[in-house]
Amino acid sequence: MLRPIKHLTGPAAALAAAALLTASPAMAHTPETATHAMHSRAASPAVTGGNLSYGGGNVVTNPKIYIVYWGNQWGTGSTVTNDPSGEVPLQLSFFQHAYGSGDTWSNSVTQYCQGVAVGTTQCGSSGTHVGHPAADPVGGTWLDSSVKTPSKPNQSSIAAEAVKAAAHFGVSGDNVEIIVDVPHGIVPQGFKTQYCAWHDHTTTAGGADLPYTNMPYVPDAGAGCGANFVATGSSGVNGATEGVTIVGGHEYAETVSDPAPSSGWLDSVGAENGDKCAWVSSGQGASAVVAMNGANYAVQSLWSNNFNSNAGGCVISYTSAANQH
Repeated sequence: MLRPIKHLTGPAAALAAAALLTASPAMAHTPETATHAMHSRAASPAVTGGNLSYGGGNVVTNPKIYIVYWGNQWGTGSTVTNDPSGEVPLQLSFFQHAYGSGDTWSNSVTQYCQGVAVGTTQCGSSGTHVGHPAADPVGGTWLDSSVKTPSKPNQSSIAAEAVKAAAHFGVSGDNVEIIVDVPHGIVPQGFKTQYCAWHDHTTTAGGADLPYTNMPYVPDAGAGCGANFVATGSSGVNGATEGVTIVGGHEYAETVSDPAPSSGWLDSVGAENGDKCAWVSSGQGASAVVAMNGANYAVQSLWSNNFNSNAGGCVISYTSAANQH
């Protein structure tokens, strides 16, 4: 995000989204369809907005992830066959390992809550907190090969595919995250030049809220969206595809704390927990390869309000408020 939020009303409100910006000309503007933007490594501004505060909306109390591989460019029938960088198995493995005590990376989101006063910065034991899955949070995957993905899909077409996927899975509501995976070679409007991915929410045919993520084929953007950003050493992580988990993890952490942007947890300049710690390369909160339930993945750190005696900061691991770094 890391841009002041434009508070929209009427039809324009439906266009609000949170975006992860890619490498682009210095201080590239946020696309109209993504008023929440995370700047690239080359143009990431300093964190200035202080701790996150509660905006009065819902958080995700029982996260469940559903992935749709949008379009027959992924393959025909029910099998993904066109995935030259191996994004599909890496993304799926990452989310399947994001649970329980073996995942201390995303656990910092559990300090944020709903049902407290607007402006709250420390929930403590009050309110209903963001949930941390006790087991694999992936509820299902689906290859929607019944259609061809447009060459430059816009926000409305991505939202429509999320609604279609929700109907396929039979799910809706703020505990759901539909991830719309766009195939290799397809460039959603703004991808690579302005963002790496973004999250937003829409409504199902029945009127229920539906958080969703636009996930382009991240390896197509190379270093602009995280390739080789973290030293991999002997971890077994492939530097060329680091962006899949860095970007995907960023959007997941923001979705669970702000599923209907921007009504959840944001700082004073409109940044979410992922934005405030994007592309940190050294020092406190530097991006790193972490172990999650026995497998290694490249991730960025996440903002923790209760770090450093409630002064806040970026942390890569969070077991509790008293044990984080």
